Amino acid sequence: QVQLQESGPGLVKPSQTLSLTCTVSGGSITTNYYYWGWFRQPPGKGLEWMGAIAYSGSTYYSPSLKSRTSISRDTSTNQFTLQLSSVTPEDTAVYYCARRPNMWAYDYWGQGTQVTVSS
Repeated sequence: QVQLQESGPGLVKPSQTLSLTCTVSGGSITTNYYYWGWFRQPPGKGLEWMGAIAYSGSTYYSPSLKSRTSISRDTSTNQFTLQLSSVTPEDTAVYYCARRPNMWAYDYWGQGTQVTVSS
């Protein structure tokens, strides 16, 4: 079975770059035709899709976050990463990584990791 796990610092200072890694086991991030995405949920708010990287390496971003979001991958370690630059306290949220089969909904999710932006 596919498992995903987020990791990274739980505290980031304003204006710095938030960086998280999703480690995938039980399946390759290069396997046709899956997409690997990042979501976040601020306190008291709904889940927000941030972006994704495809099996091919192509990336897709939410228009509202595209200017400061970067998703990449390391196929040798079967990991994909999220970088969010110029963070503010409004970026405080629980961040999730997840898998999406082509033509279907996201089916596997990490447990989420809390990231707080504060000085």
